[in-house]
Amino acid sequence: MLRRLRVIVGISGASGAIYGMRLLMSLRKYNIESHLIISRTASVTIKQELGMNKSLLYEQADVIYATQDIGAAIASGSYSNMGMLIAPCSIRTMSEINTGVTSSLMSRVADVTLKERRKLVLMIRETPLHLGHLRTMVKLAEIGAIIMPPVPAFYIHPRSIDDIVNYTVDRALNIFGIATEKPFTWSGVTQNYSAHIKK
Repeated sequence: MLRRLRVIVGISGASGAIYGMRLLMSLRKYNIESHLIISRTASVTIKQELGMNKSLLYEQADVIYATQDIGAAIASGSYSNMGMLIAPCSIRTMSEINTGVTSSLMSRVADVTLKERRKLVLMIRETPLHLGHLRTMVKLAEIGAIIMPPVPAFYIHPRSIDDIVNYTVDRALNIFGIATEKPFTWSGVTQNYSAHIKK
């Protein structure tokens, strides 16, 4: 019997809970098993930004874990999965992962993901960034994390916030090798300059 692919999803308390919600919906759509961790502060953001209780978010996930459940299966490197995506990722969560402090299940799983050389994608949601933030991101990138701020792409001519969110989520899934319906691949623009034409 074939085992479903698994992706671990973390939702921290940073602004941008919609990214986590849409990620869970997309994983369900593509029949990929989602394992969800929501930080304590994320519950507040979810209610404020999405107007819903976190229990409604839970309905989109296959498996849910309490943030203090350090003994959960996903906290072990032996637990098979494709990797972890934290969307959105707060500066606090990023900093905790960087220092190797594993005081919560989210940071513990992120640390395990790095040591097992699996993909760890961090949708850092903060601006502007000071030098300390940037140095932390560099260190995380050096040890294998993928820093992916949710930056909108306007070449797709988005007509709604949904278009912007979906584009970012699809790009994140592509990092895991998950082919989405609308990858919004840049196909290039041909410039009509004679200097570019070989004769």
